[in-house]
Amino acid sequence: MTSILLIRPSALGDVCRTVPVLVSLRQAYPDAKIDWLIRDTFADAVRSHPALTGIVEMKRRQFSDQLKRLQFRDFRNWMADLSSRRYDIALDCQGLFRSGFFAWASGAPRRIGLANAREFGWIWLNERHHVTWDYHSVDRMLELTRLAGIEPVRDMRLYTSPEGRGYITADPDLAGKSFALIAPTSSWPGKQWPADRFAQVISWLLAESRVERVVIVGAPSERAAVQPLLDHARTDTRILDRVGATSIGQLMALVEASTFVLANDSAALHMAVGFNRPAIGLYGPTRIHEDGPYDGHNPSHPVKVIQHLDPSERISPKDGARAAALMRRITVEEVQAAISALLAAGSFAALKAAT
Repeated sequence: MTSILLIRPSALGDVCRTVPVLVSLRQAYPDAKIDWLIRDTFADAVRSHPALTGIVEMKRRQFSDQLKRLQFRDFRNWMADLSSRRYDIALDCQGLFRSGFFAWASGAPRRIGLANAREFGWIWLNERHHVTWDYHSVDRMLELTRLAGIEPVRDMRLYTSPEGRGYITADPDLAGKSFALIAPTSSWPGKQWPADRFAQVISWLLAESRVERVVIVGAPSERAAVQPLLDHARTDTRILDRVGATSIGQLMALVEASTFVLANDSAALHMAVGFNRPAIGLYGPTRIHEDGPYDGHNPSHPVKVIQHLDPSERISPKDGARAAALMRRITVEEVQAAISALLAAGSFAALKAAT
């Protein structure tokens, strides 16, 4: 039996966007053992996928802390376990030095990846294919699989666990309710729409009875960045503060059960694509043709991006002031109009019924 290791440790949104590679591998090797090497904190994003055999969890934070203290035992044992699994194929979809290294460390005789991998990651590979970085990240990974002789399958579907779905059904504030999922944070401050504008949209949603509840999500470290929203939640029981209070599996269940998702450039938006949920993405400096929500070449996909970036502008998310100014070009009124247009088209109700 063929044994395959898919390598995409991080980040969470990128992990969600790598699922088509997993599906492509399963179609090409229906009887194979297919494992995914992934950062332990993101493993639940793919753990329930039926095309997956197993997970190889990389405890990145633990290993990093230990290696800084010159403690090598746990990492060495993990590496020994990786090589003992005797993979036939290792497919590096990350394209970095460490992901290429993991391909080599697996001992797989066929180690596939990008000839133009960053950080010299290609040195660990023995089957290298050149794919331009100008492709959308999903298309880049699928082109890599095609060049490796594996027919690409553009299937973005994600799967929640029974425990995740139980999180929804056990909560009387969520079970049977229509709710908007709001993800107002992002990995870079320059990618965040102002929190007070999110608050205005939330007030409008509830005043117009567009949904019965609004759920706000984010990481524990991001609470300060969205304090105006959390203050709002304390004065209105229809607004549910879940910032820092959900696991990956619970976040996925929230996205799957939501009426729609409103988000910055963040993992929640890519999860919405995986669950075919209607969504509106608010973008600043990101090059959406490379890293925006993936439509799978489907023009009817229910995700709308709002962005006011001139083609001549080259602004890094790390350039906080200029990137934040880009986000402020998005008005409350146009976000409300985008939501209204999708509602008027019946997209939300039709898709909700189909899921």
